[in-house]
Amino acid sequence: MCIVQTAEIVWNVIHFLLASVNKIGQLHYQDVTYGDMVASIRTGKGRTDVMEVNPYNGVVALGHSGGTVTMWKPTSQAPLVQMQCHPGPVSSAAFHPNGHLMATSGKERKLKIWDLRKFEEVQTIHGFHAKTLSFSQKGLLAAGTGSFVQVLGDSSGDYSRYMSHSMVKGYQIEKVMFRPYEDVLGIGHSMGWSSVLIPGSGEPNFDSWVANPFETTKQRREKEVHLLLDKLPPETIMLDPSKIGAMRPSRRKERPTRGEIEAEKEVAVEAAKGVELKKKTKGRNKPSKRTKKKKELVENVKKTFPEQEQGAAGKKRRIGEDAAADLPSSLKRFARKN
Repeated sequence: MCIVQTAEIVWNVIHFLLASVNKIGQLHYQDVTYGDMVASIRTGKGRTDVMEVNPYNGVVALGHSGGTVTMWKPTSQAPLVQMQCHPGPVSSAAFHPNGHLMATSGKERKLKIWDLRKFEEVQTIHGFHAKTLSFSQKGLLAAGTGSFVQVLGDSSGDYSRYMSHSMVKGYQIEKVMFRPYEDVLGIGHSMGWSSVLIPGSGEPNFDSWVANPFETTKQRREKEVHLLLDKLPPETIMLDPSKIGAMRPSRRKERPTRGEIEAEKEVAVEAAKGVELKKKTKGRNKPSKRTKKKKELVENVKKTFPEQEQGAAGKKRRIGEDAAADLPSSLKRFARKN
C-alpha cells in the first residue's frame, strides 16, 4: 500500500470528497459520506508535496518538481489545465477565495500571482521563497518560510508588504492559515501552534445562510443534515461551474417561416414598384415601355425568393424532379412518363 503524502477535503462546494495523493503521484478521490472510492488517477508527474483545492469550483491543483501546476477533477483521467509556473520545483500554492487568483512559489525564490480567468501571470515578486501560502477572506496573502511569516496586501493592484512576524529562532514553520470571519492567522510550526492578529484579514459581515459563527448545537446538527441533502455529485466539478444547468446553444440555423418569406417578398416587390426609371430619348420613353420595364423589375425580384409548394403532392413532385435530374439522359424519358 502506498503511503499518503498529503490530503485535502473539498468542503466548500458541498461535494464531500477527500482528495489525497501518494508518493508515486497517484491521486485518489474518496466519498467521505459512505467511504467508497470515487476515482483513482495516475498523474504521471511523480511525487508532489503541494496540493490545494480551489474553493470556487472544487478543482484540485497539484504542484510538481518540474515547475508545472496541474488541475484535476474526479471524472477525468487527464489534467484540465497544465501550467508551467516555475523553472524549478513548486514549493507551495494557494487560491484566492473568489477562485480567480492563484499564488505559487518556487524554489528559485520567486512568488507569482496568476489570473485563472486568462491563465496569465499578473505579478512576480523576486527574492521570496515560501514553504506555505494562504489567502484570507479579504485577499491578504500570508507566506511562511523558516521561522519568518510575511503578509502581503493588495492595496494598489499589486501585492506588497503589509505585515511581518518572526517566530522564535529555530522554529520551522510548516503551515499558515487564516481563520475565517476573524483577524487571526494560525501558524503551525515544529514546536506546536501559534496565532497572530492580522487586522483586516477576516470578513466582518457574514451571511448566516452560508456560515454562522454563532450557531448553536441544534443549528449545527440541522446544518449537517441540510449539507448531506444538498450534496452535489462529482460530475459537477468543472473549471466553470456557471455552466451547470445551462443549455448548450444550438448551432443549427433556424429556417425562416413561410409568413416571414412572404412578408419579405411583399416589401421587396413594393420597393421594386417604387423605383424611378431614368428618362430616355423620344421614342424610348413611352408609357408602355416604362410599364414593361417595371414588370421586369418586379419579376426579377420575385425570382430571388424560393417558391413555396404546398401539400404532400408538391413535396413528392420536388423529390421526383430531383431524382429525374440525376438519371442518365437515356432513362429520363421514362421518368417523364411516370
